[in-house]
Amino acid sequence: MRVTVNRKAHFNAAHRLYRKDWSFEKNDKIFGKCNNPNYHGHNYELIASVTGDIDQETGYVIDVKILKDIIKAEVEDAFDHKNLNVEVEEFKHLNPTAENIVVVIYNKIKAKLEPNLDLEVTLYETPRNFVSYSGK
Repeated sequence: MRVTVNRKAHFNAAHRLYRKDWSFEKNDKIFGKCNNPNYHGHNYELIASVTGDIDQETGYVIDVKILKDIIKAEVEDAFDHKNLNVEVEEFKHLNPTAENIVVVIYNKIKAKLEPNLDLEVTLYETPRNFVSYSGK
C-alpha cells in the first residue's frame, strides 16, 4: 500500500525577477513589476508530499517529525526572511521564479529522504498562484 504523507510549511522571502544579461527595458517588458530593482516579497506556503509504502513495523511512510526537521533545515532556515537573489547561494545565478524555487526546494528535500520515497513539492507564491514539481 502506497500512501502520501503531506507537510505544510511557510517562509517569507524577497526576490527580483531579472536576467543580468538583459537590459533593464527587456527585463521590465518580460517581468514587469517583479523586476523592481528594490525587490519585492512573498509569503510562501509549501506542501511537501512524500509517497511510499507503509513500514510494517512503525506504521509510517515517514515519521512526520523527520519530514518537519528536513523542511525546517533545508527550506525555512535557508530561505525565511532572506533576499533570495542576494542571500541564497542557489539563486546567485538562477532567476528565483516560482518554478525555479520549487525545483531547488525539491532537490534539497529529496536529497535527505530515503531513496524509496517519492516526493512532490507544491509552492504557493500567492493564494492563487502556485507551482508543483515531482522530479519527473
